Amino acid sequence: MTELTDLTHAASIRNEKKARSGPDRARVRRRLPELQSLERIVSEAPPSVTAQVLTRVSAGDLTLPVYRVDVGNAPDDAPALLVVGGVHGLERIGTQVVLAWLESLCHRLRWDQHLAELLDRVRLVFVPLLNPGGMMQNRRSNPGGVDLMRNAPLMAQSRSTWLLGGQRVSARLPWYVGEPEAGMEAESRALESVVQDLVTGRPFSVSLDCHSGFGLQDQIWFPYAYRRRPMRRIADVMALKLLWEQAYPHHNYVFEPQSAHYLTHGDLWDYFYKQINRESDGRFLPLTLEMGSWRWVRKRPRQLLRLDGLFNPLLPHRHQRVLRSHLVWLDFLLSSTAHYHQWLPDAAQERTLRQAALLHWYR
Repeated sequence: MTELTDLTHAASIRNEKKARSGPDRARVRRRLPELQSLERIVSEAPPSVTAQVLTRVSAGDLTLPVYRVDVGNAPDDAPALLVVGGVHGLERIGTQVVLAWLESLCHRLRWDQHLAELLDRVRLVFVPLLNPGGMMQNRRSNPGGVDLMRNAPLMAQSRSTWLLGGQRVSARLPWYVGEPEAGMEAESRALESVVQDLVTGRPFSVSLDCHSGFGLQDQIWFPYAYRRRPMRRIADVMALKLLWEQAYPHHNYVFEPQSAHYLTHGDLWDYFYKQINRESDGRFLPLTLEMGSWRWVRKRPRQLLRLDGLFNPLLPHRHQRVLRSHLVWLDFLLSSTAHYHQWLPDAAQERTLRQAALLHWYR
């Protein structure tokens, strides 16, 4: 069973931090400042922001919490938005982008009545740091060597890229999928519990998983990663893409199915999407923000000399630019989720949009 410990008061967060000894607190502060920032944001947040510990994971001799943070008071039948970061420990910028938006919302809730009313209409949930052990140890995988985005019980239907698509050779090599008999890792199960709790029974839900990786452009990926054929609700993705481009025509994102780049085994979002399709009548769109890290490396080639430099902007002004550059997209997702009935295609529109999607992405 996934552990769910209520931490709805600032005192509970403080107790969670005090449970670490003095040397442990210093190590976490030095090597995992993102966890410190998350706990500070929640402890200072208004009452409509609550937190839970989904599970705890070991990283060496430390035990670290995986938090779920809920924002607002929307009812159980409201649409939902789930924002995730830190799946890959090396990609700190993903967690930092999520925390930047969470902190902005917490401050705005103190005076922004429009935002408070919006959050009465849409359920907003964060899992800002899914893999604290991997981030603590500065590695892509979790402390057990398993790549969480290759960890679901789902195999690619065609040949995947060697190693990159997932491998069972060794946990010492990247993209290790884990042993099948061991099941999914604790972090993956924790995320699964959030998806099942949040999405099941709702009319419409969106998730955004924030990553960084090789490329010169920021990309919005959608399933599938395990096959090249389109997802069932591809018309919904096209409708969202058009909505975004009409509202913000000068954006820099590229919308693409992940399979346009490579196929992988064990993709978590493919697995969750297929589960929800089987178990729920609602509509669920899992999206991934893949920030293009080659731009940062191209502008500062010496970042190639550092492992974290391959995936994160290291100069302060570039880091700040990245943190603010995705706030419009995140605000858009919140508003479009709350008002999904205004743009989600009906049966007649769905046929047209599906054909447009097939021509655009699968031609």
